[in-house]
Amino acid sequence: MPVYVQHEVLGKVQDVFNADALWQAPGLALFARRPLLRDLLERSPREQRGRAATRCFSHVTLVLPQDEVDDDRHLTRGARVRDLAQSLAALHQKDFGDLLGGDEVRYHVLGSDGIAPGEVQVKFGHAVYLPAPGEQVQYTVTASRDSAIWQPVCAIYPNQRLTLVGQDAASATFAVPGWPFGADGGLLLVNDGPDAPLELQVRPKDSFECRFDAANGYYVLRGKGASAQRLLLKIARAHAGVRPQPAPVATPSAPPQRSPAVWKARTPSATPPAADLTAMPVATPAPVPKAATPVAELDATYAPVARHRIALAALALPRLSRYRETGAQAMEVGLDAQLMPSAPGKDNLIRFAVDEADELHAITSAGRQRIAVPSQFSPLDNASIRLLAVQQQLAERYSALLVLPKGPSQPAAAGTRLTFGRGMPALGALRVLDTPQFVRHGDGAPAASADRLGLSRNAFSWEASSDGLRVARLSPTQALYHLDEHLALVAQVETATQEQPYLIPPGHHLVAGHYVLRFDA
Repeated sequence: MPVYVQHEVLGKVQDVFNADALWQAPGLALFARRPLLRDLLERSPREQRGRAATRCFSHVTLVLPQDEVDDDRHLTRGARVRDLAQSLAALHQKDFGDLLGGDEVRYHVLGSDGIAPGEVQVKFGHAVYLPAPGEQVQYTVTASRDSAIWQPVCAIYPNQRLTLVGQDAASATFAVPGWPFGADGGLLLVNDGPDAPLELQVRPKDSFECRFDAANGYYVLRGKGASAQRLLLKIARAHAGVRPQPAPVATPSAPPQRSPAVWKARTPSATPPAADLTAMPVATPAPVPKAATPVAELDATYAPVARHRIALAALALPRLSRYRETGAQAMEVGLDAQLMPSAPGKDNLIRFAVDEADELHAITSAGRQRIAVPSQFSPLDNASIRLLAVQQQLAERYSALLVLPKGPSQPAAAGTRLTFGRGMPALGALRVLDTPQFVRHGDGAPAASADRLGLSRNAFSWEASSDGLRVARLSPTQALYHLDEHLALVAQVETATQEQPYLIPPGHHLVAGHYVLRFDA
């Protein structure tokens, strides 16, 4: 495999800002005890014919001890760093002018805590490029291990043809945070111009696998073997004249001008819970032919029974700005290893949080990052978590809909009218947020269930039938919304009584409080 990045460390340098001392040792190079920058460029030409060099590299990065760079910035406002880059560029032009082929000589000097005093790190090669002043970014590259927390890797410029990303900045152009494939493997990005798509090549080609996930818009890098690790790489084309951020940021809309809801003490309900009836198979005697001898044993047959179910399809994340007077500062919802909703904790695979400014964040073991709406996440293979934007009618109350890949469900017996609400046992297993663990309160605020943010004690009554879920609104302050099978708004349920219930067709959804319930007939 070719060497795309030449990396050397010059040691025993008394003055790291002395361009002559870094460029060439005094006297004959034959007797030099160690190679310096000029010797390194001469021994590693960019192109050669036979043993004769025809072109040399023209872009060089120098890394100095961070303390030296900080002292120069404090004392001379970076003058010594600028003089070093200009002096080396002049020496480079003077000694290799006939091998430049019209290329502009560029030097970049920076500092690092990993460089020992008296040392200078030198990087040049086919995959080392320094942008010209004012050159705009063409692509931005970010990486993630869980599709939620994206960390910046690098920017690619229009004239930057080769970029090698890998484990560390010594063997590659840029280091990738969380690179799991070792120092020997890398990913080469080939940019053949603005009209050609960016090409990715695994180097060496058998180090790991790389494929493009068109549904999610990123590349999936995966190691080989049973316990193969994966890395996600997203390459985004930058807008003309704008340097984009590594990750998109959602801009929260202004909170609605209304009085926020306040928790109020309620007395326990004295109404006993309704019975949960279950249809049982019925055994009937089999008909006996006239000519045959009667058989004492019965042949049991089972009548088909409609199995209605109500499933928790999504969670409606609230606008906490509506509930500021309750002391609620943030609400977090976790998903466990099976992608089931759970209380926030270290065992969560991913968590989603909304704060009192109505900003959304994703939280994983890699950190915390603000996220946009809509978004899609794949913390596991063959699993997708969607965060959907709400339509205008729901935006007053909700920030987003968190679609659950594996939400809980419960059977719904036909012909029985039950009540769903904060104090009702019916469908209680679907109220997964009914605990104070999901809400962080301010100092002095009482701990309370997250269900108290938007869900009434008696929200609505429901009855399952073959044609749909018949819903009656019980609380005048409870907001109910009807969504179709694609979670698009159909209508707000306002006039629904037990005498004239509202019908939710099979496969459609009903939003009440934090819960988006789907009726399956």
